[in-house]
Amino acid sequence: MKKNDLSVFELEKDGFKLKLQKGPQGQPILTTPIAIAPGIAPAAAAPASAESNAGAAEPAGSTGLKDITSPMVGTFYRSPSPESQSFVEVGSTVNEDSVVCIIEAMKVMNEIKAETSGVIAEILVENGKPVQFGQALFKVR
Repeated sequence: MKKNDLSVFELEKDGFKLKLQKGPQGQPILTTPIAIAPGIAPAAAAPASAESNAGAAEPAGSTGLKDITSPMVGTFYRSPSPESQSFVEVGSTVNEDSVVCIIEAMKVMNEIKAETSGVIAEILVENGKPVQFGQALFKVR
C-alpha cells in the first residue's frame, strides 16, 4: 500500500471479500474478515479492526436466545459429507467445543464450533447455501 500510495484496497472474488484501509499512522487495517484455515489461531491472521470481531455467542435481542454466527464468508454445510448425519439438529445439546457445522471457504473446510453452551433452538441457514461474516447460523437456548 505504501509502495503504490494506496489508502484503500478492496478485492472481491467468488464470494470472498477483502478490504484494506490505512489507519491513522499509515498502517493497513483489515476491515473485512478473511477465511482462516482450521487449526490456525486467529491471532496468526492479519490484525483485525473491532468491527470484524467474531462474536460467536452474542445475545439475540430480548428472546433469551444466543446466536452462533459465521466467522467467515463461505458455503454452509450441516454435515461432514452428503451421506453423513448432521453435526446438530434442533434440540441437540452443545458446549463450547461442539462442532455445529462446516463452512467451506476457498476450497478449505472449516469446522465451526458453538463457542457457547446450551440447546440448539433453531437452524437459520439451509444446507449448501452461502453465508456472510457475522450472519447468524443457529439460535441456542
